[in-house]
Amino acid sequence: MSTVKRSAGVLLYRVVPGEDGGRDVEVLIGHMGGPFWAHREAASWSIPKGEYGPDEEPAAAARREFGEELGLPVPDGLWVPLGEARQSGGKIVTVWAVEAWLDPGAAVPGTFTMEWPTGSGVLCEFPELDRFAWCTPKDALERLVAGQRALVERLLAHVREDGTPPEA
Repeated sequence: MSTVKRSAGVLLYRVVPGEDGGRDVEVLIGHMGGPFWAHREAASWSIPKGEYGPDEEPAAAARREFGEELGLPVPDGLWVPLGEARQSGGKIVTVWAVEAWLDPGAAVPGTFTMEWPTGSGVLCEFPELDRFAWCTPKDALERLVAGQRALVERLLAHVREDGTPPEA
């Protein structure tokens, strides 16, 4: 019997001045590291997140994974639950949004080890996320893996309810 894998993460967002004099929203996402994602842009980015077991609370896992993937603590701010989303492989991802600013250039990504090239017997170390960027929700929807896109849409709905006009 297989058990469903679960991940938890934090989606940082910030409200910035818009070109039209209004205000826009940007989100911080990371490009997945390793050789499989090296030359891809579309559907190869992720919200900073990671797996957790049955004995760990999702919010604690989200905080831990953010720290591991960026090498920085989650900035202070109100945690807004964005709920769950199911990725194509069946993994369920639980995400919170936090309005905060963070310099992506200060990130020191965590790493993982895998055999590369496959079958070579050589173990190589790669960053979990190899770069980070603030981007518009429109860009995020193109860059993120499909299963995480609904979380950005939920963030925009939250921002609208909050009275801050999101990017159209």
